[in-house]
Amino acid sequence: MLLPDGYSDVAPGKLATVVTCLEMLQAPTPRPERADPPWSIRAVPRPEAGWYRDLYARVGTEWLWFSRLQMPVAQLESIIQDPAVEVYALSVEGRDEGLMELDFRDAGHCELAFFGLTGALLGQGAGRALMNHALQRGWLHPLRRLWVHTCTTDHPGALAFYLRSGFCAYARKVEVADDPRLTGLAPRSAAPHIPLIEPIA
Repeated sequence: MLLPDGYSDVAPGKLATVVTCLEMLQAPTPRPERADPPWSIRAVPRPEAGWYRDLYARVGTEWLWFSRLQMPVAQLESIIQDPAVEVYALSVEGRDEGLMELDFRDAGHCELAFFGLTGALLGQGAGRALMNHALQRGWLHPLRRLWVHTCTTDHPGALAFYLRSGFCAYARKVEVADDPRLTGLAPRSAAPHIPLIEPIA
């Protein structure tokens, strides 16, 4: 259903985010990377839900990622252990600090389903390295397009980063969901840049 022009009320306890969908239709030229990075990138075959959720939460809590935290374990593992899904970790000194997931289950298409770094690595070039790896891995397949989405609760530089990486915006949506800080999926102190509006008692 299309929203009418003007303001639309959002119930207390809910979050409304503007989602931007982006795609690329051919492989871009890789962007320059650091010559001596302190990190490495590795594939994680058939990841366990516990490992995945720990890294997912450390990367995404400040940006209110919650979908994979509320998903039943069996459902989550059916996705991340699917042969058509590739999960990668970016590690520094043996600790995983970045997550990247490529979903090839729709033939001819690849979704960059999740992509992000912990706060410890932001601004150091790790994101560019991880994106180069994502695009290189994605375009090894016979794709018609590679796509990703981001939203207004994400890191404020995320959309510009995707555009610099070669994606083009093609759609905009509004997502309404329970605020994960009120459901226990994120601490109440998370995402202080997004005011917490309590439901009416």
